[in-house]
Amino acid sequence: MANFDHEKIKEGVRLILEGVGEDAGREGLLDTPDRVARLYQEVFAGLHESANEHLKTVFGEDHEELVLVKDIPFFSMCEHHLVPFFGKAHVAYIPKGGMVTGLSKLARTVETIAKRPQLQERITYTVANEIVSTLEPHGVMVVLEAEHMCMTMRGVKKPGSMTVTSAVRGTFEGDQAARSEVLSLIKH
Repeated sequence: MANFDHEKIKEGVRLILEGVGEDAGREGLLDTPDRVARLYQEVFAGLHESANEHLKTVFGEDHEELVLVKDIPFFSMCEHHLVPFFGKAHVAYIPKGGMVTGLSKLARTVETIAKRPQLQERITYTVANEIVSTLEPHGVMVVLEAEHMCMTMRGVKKPGSMTVTSAVRGTFEGDQAARSEVLSLIKH
C-alpha cells in the first residue's frame, strides 16, 4: 500500500506501550507492534482508494424509482481518539436516465470512505456527495447509525448510545413524502 510505513507504526506502538508503563519486550507484547501495524494497514485502507471508482460501474436499466440498500455494516476509527465506531449505513438513491449502479457498489463506497480516520458526519455526507457527483441521480439519502467506543470506553462512558446522522440531496431535500418513505423503509 502506497504511503503506508509499517516500521514507523511498529515503533509508534512500542513507544505507546512504554509510555503507558508496559514492557514492550515481554512475551505477550513482542509481536503486538507488528499485529497493530497490519491491523492499521487494513483498517485505514480507504486512505489509498478512491470511493467513486466503485460507483463508475453502471448498468442501463429503465428504472427511475427508489433504490435502497439498508443495514450495510461499517467500521471506522474516530479521528479524535483512534478508537473504533461501528454501525449500519442506509443508502438510498433515485436513478436518473435509466442508469443504476450495482448494489454492492454502494456498500463498497461506504466501506472505502469508512476505512479512514473519520467522523461519522463526514462519512455520511461524503457517501452522499460521491453518489451525486458520480451517478447524478434525482436524489440521494444516506443515514448512518453508529456506536462510538470513545463514548463507551472513556469520557461519558455510555455504552449502547447510538449516533444517527443523515445527508439528503436532490429530490429528498424538498420532498418530505420521499424522505419519509425512505425512513419508513429503513425502520422495517
